[in-house]
Amino acid sequence: MQILKYHRPKIITRNKLNQINGFLIPIYNELDSPLNPEQRPKQVYMTVVAPGMIKGPHLHKKRWGLFTCIRGNIKIVIKTPAGYEEYFSGENHQYQTVQVPAGCAAALHNDGKTEAFVLNMPSPAWSPEDPDDHPVSFGDYTG
Repeated sequence: MQILKYHRPKIITRNKLNQINGFLIPIYNELDSPLNPEQRPKQVYMTVVAPGMIKGPHLHKKRWGLFTCIRGNIKIVIKTPAGYEEYFSGENHQYQTVQVPAGCAAALHNDGKTEAFVLNMPSPAWSPEDPDDHPVSFGDYTG
């Protein structure tokens, strides 16, 4: 199973006097999206992972995840049929976006000393009628 990942450039922005006034990071653009239409984001939310903490693992059988850490850094651990795979996103990783396929469990690890702000852009959107949350354990993960 191939995990889709792509880096997003940090683009310096300038004012009319050509002074640097910040930057932008293009997180998602459907015009250059490598995603199939059914995998394209249907919701966007931010989750914050506290320093030294883990969110997950979570298993969604129908929902695809699309994660980008926009502040701090995270390790995304994905359990695929071939075993555990690790991916990184955040300030030290070119704001890499990582897609977690439906049917693959994943956990977000923040090994840093500051909070990690993570955008998730899932498809389909979360719904209280069908939360698509299934129990899973990473008890055999040794990373």
